[in-house]
Amino acid sequence: MGIRLVVGLGNPGKEYERTRHNAGFWLVERYATASGVVLRKDAKFQALVGRLEGGPAAVWLLLPQTFMNASGRPVQMLASFFKIKPDEILVVHDELDFPPGVARLKQGGGIAGHNGLKDISQRLATHEYWRLRLGVGKPPAGREGADYVLERPSAEEKSAIDAVTDKALSLMPQMLAGDMQSAMNKLHTEDKPAAAEQKPAAEKIADASTPVTAASAKREAQKPAAAAAKAQADKAPAEKKGLFGGLLGRKK
Repeated sequence: MGIRLVVGLGNPGKEYERTRHNAGFWLVERYATASGVVLRKDAKFQALVGRLEGGPAAVWLLLPQTFMNASGRPVQMLASFFKIKPDEILVVHDELDFPPGVARLKQGGGIAGHNGLKDISQRLATHEYWRLRLGVGKPPAGREGADYVLERPSAEEKSAIDAVTDKALSLMPQMLAGDMQSAMNKLHTEDKPAAAEQKPAAEKIADASTPVTAASAKREAQKPAAAAAKAQADKAPAEKKGLFGGLLGRKK
């Protein structure tokens, strides 16, 4: 069985919508928009709720509106109502342990002090739901994580978070189908720099087979000077010959 409930974690309200703690909201909102799903306020579940059709079973999208610390209640209520098991739930959230631009998928494990996950685990009485962790970076030395996640990321950080969100969204069909290993393999593989990809094959082989040492680097640096000296030496006899030739020619 695949995923039947996708939960984005965050805090409701304009003052929080652009903060790091709302990274889970960002991804689920974008997925809803791309899928043509309208997220509507449902007082019964205390959340914004949408339904994605088209698969073997309906997939629910959920954004709790109870603030982060009480995220578990809407998750528990909707999962109980539609008989959704913990291993059919995917929770998307911000992750301090990863830098912006990194995302990881896992099932179970520790919650690393994340209050949203803590409440969900308590309400479901298990850690064994799936998690899509979006890196937002560690706070600077001397800063509290609780304050850091309630601030807006820099433009560069936001760009990196958006890029890895794009990557995660492209893998949502595999996740929803329950093909988690395939999704993890692709999500956890770092993209190679374009410059490295464009390097000629022969140059790659040379780089791999010829170690760079201090001596070899010195020899490389001396090559232009040696070439110039040789050219000068070759030029001198020719100039000398031309001079003597001119003198002998005048003797006639």
